[in-house]
Amino acid sequence: MPDLAHLRSWIGREEIAHDVAGAGPLAGLAALLDREQPFAQSLPPLAHWLYFLPYVRQSLIGADGHPLRGGFLPPVPLPRRLWAGGRIRFVTPIGLGARMQRRSVIDEIKRKSGASGDLVFVTLRHEISADGELALVEEQDLVYRGEQGEARPEAATEARRTADREEIVSVDPVQLFRFSALTFNSHRIHYDRDYARVVEGYRGLVVHAPLLATLLVHFWLAQDSSAPIRNFSFRALQPLLDDAPFALCLKRRIAGGELWTRDHAGRETMRAELDCAPG
Repeated sequence: MPDLAHLRSWIGREEIAHDVAGAGPLAGLAALLDREQPFAQSLPPLAHWLYFLPYVRQSLIGADGHPLRGGFLPPVPLPRRLWAGGRIRFVTPIGLGARMQRRSVIDEIKRKSGASGDLVFVTLRHEISADGELALVEEQDLVYRGEQGEARPEAATEARRTADREEIVSVDPVQLFRFSALTFNSHRIHYDRDYARVVEGYRGLVVHAPLLATLLVHFWLAQDSSAPIRNFSFRALQPLLDDAPFALCLKRRIAGGELWTRDHAGRETMRAELDCAPG
């Protein structure tokens, strides 16, 4: 069982990183989303994930493709790590070419027990400024778990929510690899099918949680881009794999909306909410 008191001694640790909002990552995102026009003026929502990338030396990469434990993040003694969700407050747009700074702080560390055993949740708080002005604040939730293979998919026990709009989409290994490359994410569950199936116990390749969040946001923007997004939150409920099409769904509400992904069996795999600035 992880020593929670020892792990919690990492709370308050911080890290500063710098980057420039260059055009290259945005061109890659536009290509991945199959856009004819590039993002020309500023970063679209969630595109900050394409910057401040983890350029870790090859000799410091573990068998799963993640950087070896230690350093800024606590040395959680559980082998599997996933991005579980997060909350983002957008303050001001990040213009193309802006000089950015990210201040990251370990905000919280908790231990829970689930059906798959012990779980450790680590929450990071990121503050990103652009040309000296605060641009966004993000809370990122990471979850660590044991080696018990893929969590058993939950049955679709709830009545299917009615969406105002939905779209059936698919992802393939090339798209997953391209997003891994855009974000310098070398976790093998996203591109190495044999590893994902044999070692981590998934039926296929796992779609990145931030990719699903990005698809949901751009699905929203394709319907309504009249008001800037001010707040966005998302939570991964269970893994979504590349073995079947899935649905992007949205339901409007006053000054915002609810979004979710639904797999081929009718299960919601990610839930998200957003608030927009008044028009």
